[in-house]
Amino acid sequence: MNTLEIARAAKSASIRLAAVKTDVKNAALTEIAEALQEHCDQIVSANKGDLATAEKNSLAAPLLKRLKFDENKIAETIAGINSLIELDDPVGKTIAATELDKGLELYKVSCPIGVIGVVFESRPDALVQISTLCLKSGNAVLLKGGSEAANTNRALADLIARASEQAGLPKGWIQLLETRQDVAEMLALDEYIDLIIPRGSNEFVRYIINNTNIPVLGHADGICHVYIDGDADIDMAVNITVDSKCQYVAVCNAAETLLVDAKTAQAFLPKVKTALEQENVELRGCPKTAAIIDIKPATEGDWSTEYLDYILSIKVVSGLDEAIEHINRYGSGHTDAIVTADKDKARKFMELVDSANVFWNCSTRFSDGFRYGLGAEVGISTNKIHARGPVGLEGLVIYKWKLLGTGQIVADYSGTDAKKKFTHKRFDRDRPV
Repeated sequence: MNTLEIARAAKSASIRLAAVKTDVKNAALTEIAEALQEHCDQIVSANKGDLATAEKNSLAAPLLKRLKFDENKIAETIAGINSLIELDDPVGKTIAATELDKGLELYKVSCPIGVIGVVFESRPDALVQISTLCLKSGNAVLLKGGSEAANTNRALADLIARASEQAGLPKGWIQLLETRQDVAEMLALDEYIDLIIPRGSNEFVRYIINNTNIPVLGHADGICHVYIDGDADIDMAVNITVDSKCQYVAVCNAAETLLVDAKTAQAFLPKVKTALEQENVELRGCPKTAAIIDIKPATEGDWSTEYLDYILSIKVVSGLDEAIEHINRYGSGHTDAIVTADKDKARKFMELVDSANVFWNCSTRFSDGFRYGLGAEVGISTNKIHARGPVGLEGLVIYKWKLLGTGQIVADYSGTDAKKKFTHKRFDRDRPV
């Protein structure tokens, strides 16, 4: 099928999928988990082929790490599906109920978005997370992964489609796009696609936004900061910094810039330098940092660079206000953390830093849908409408208004001599017909 036919099929499937009951969706998720386990060897074999090609093409080490999908990754992915099964179905929930008049009741009820197009990086586990989240939330999905993972993605998409259809889901709810041309054609299909979620570079996301009429939800760069306040516990600050940077460098919630209060720089910087260099992190710093530790000079461009590698830029600041100003100027609105023993400073930081995720005394790596208990995520949004931060099940539903009447007409409520008046009483009732 061409891209238009794929989108049409997904649109048709989405209408039927929106009405699928929770037990059927959960049964489909169970079938998918079992299929992944049963065909583990086949998936690993396909992934080894992708890895061999990527190594031959000199793909960077952090990207190779993302691409690898071995038995351990598959086990983690299956565990994620099982946890998703346990979560409440986000569809069909009454968000608000209002009595407009006796016998005239208005309900605001959650419903699927429809057809979602997701363009994501070379992470096969992302394909499973995205598709299963869309399944549970009742959305059809068009998936375009990185070309480096083409064989793995094809194997996974085929398994998921077959397993879910056997469980009763409509055929065509999951579709795989494989070329850049497919993506370009998808951008023009606003008649069939309701939302696009791009995951990638700032340049790529801007391209998507500028070349489609379809609503776009996502983030570009993950330029995340850790700010070490003058009142921070030094050992805690070192541990949080190392974890934020090194626990997994090739992801959007890894720290890229470390900001240090001048009051604690002399005590903190030598210790964190030792800890980071043990992890083979290259450090780049401002002149004030270089006056305390031996470090490569940072350029203006370093403050707005997402390295996704073992590189960290460091800046000494005069205090909390300068740290907040720096983050709001150079950050990407993704995830930023403060380490301090001062509750008032933490509160100010979390109120004034304009990011989707703001943390106190913990690693930026916690910014994740699975860790938030959202059932993984389709991406992290830095938008300020609909969904923000890790986009899990609740971010994949919208709502519709359902008005239940007993023969009422507007004419009875119109004019100065109206026969009836609105009561507009809020009440608690879960009655979607």
